[in-house]
Amino acid sequence: MDDTGITRLLPGFRQQRIKTSGAEINTVVGGSGPPLLLLHGHPQTMVCWHKVAPALAGNFTVVITDLRGYGDSSKPDGGPDHAGYSKREMARDQMEVMRQLGFPRFAAVGHDRGGRVLHRLLLDHPDAVTKAAVLDIAPTATMYAKVTKDFATRYMWWFFLIQPAPLPETLIGNNLDFYVETHIAKQNKTPGAIDPAAFAEYRRCYTRETLHAVCEDYRASAGIDLAHDAADADAKIAVPLLALWGAKGVVGSTYDVLATWREKALDVRGGSLPCGHYLPEEAPGELLAQLRGFLA
Repeated sequence: MDDTGITRLLPGFRQQRIKTSGAEINTVVGGSGPPLLLLHGHPQTMVCWHKVAPALAGNFTVVITDLRGYGDSSKPDGGPDHAGYSKREMARDQMEVMRQLGFPRFAAVGHDRGGRVLHRLLLDHPDAVTKAAVLDIAPTATMYAKVTKDFATRYMWWFFLIQPAPLPETLIGNNLDFYVETHIAKQNKTPGAIDPAAFAEYRRCYTRETLHAVCEDYRASAGIDLAHDAADADAKIAVPLLALWGAKGVVGSTYDVLATWREKALDVRGGSLPCGHYLPEEAPGELLAQLRGFLA
């Protein structure tokens, strides 16, 4: 751990590797109080929470993980239908991590891909999560069903990464530095918000193996995840749901975010923050205020 930068970015958090039924999940735990799970997005890792997690640890036992396929977690095979990266399997990892830590019930916050994992966790394990917050996403099925030219242009990886292997893996893999840098720069609307040490972690972890897992994650979202979503399209999330998004980002300018979540949940509140896609890094103070008010 000491040679990765995690220690410096998440001081006071203790690291462990937790084996689930389908993966090994890199996990850090810090603080004290009610349990709170934080889930990152793409192309990032657990350290995306470094500006807010230490503050949250003053009131919560904060658990932060690398999703399967990302960071220092294992990268299992996706299988012929990419089910190994279905949000169902990725959510099961998180449920099993929390249970092994002694937290059968917990609050959770998910950004980007982590928010999609959290959405599935809420549906598959409705009694586990007490409150949930999703950051800068609308529901996956809604976003695929209401594609516009503008959205497809600005979120091109939703359509490129799902192409059959090894097309995206080969083309992107030829210059991973360029891909990670441009991907983050495209969505960051707050100059200087991405700490160089955090970016170094994102790049360290974005190997060719990670790239394949990422593609499997996106392929699952455009395939088996949509089948799972269709099967429980009428299910409603019962716990309080906070939806936040970046006012300068794609999701908020393309969708009525609160309306999309009110189709999926009974108790939805939220709004925009003055930033782009990376709320935990671009607007940490505003995010902390929202989370503290919601989770109190």
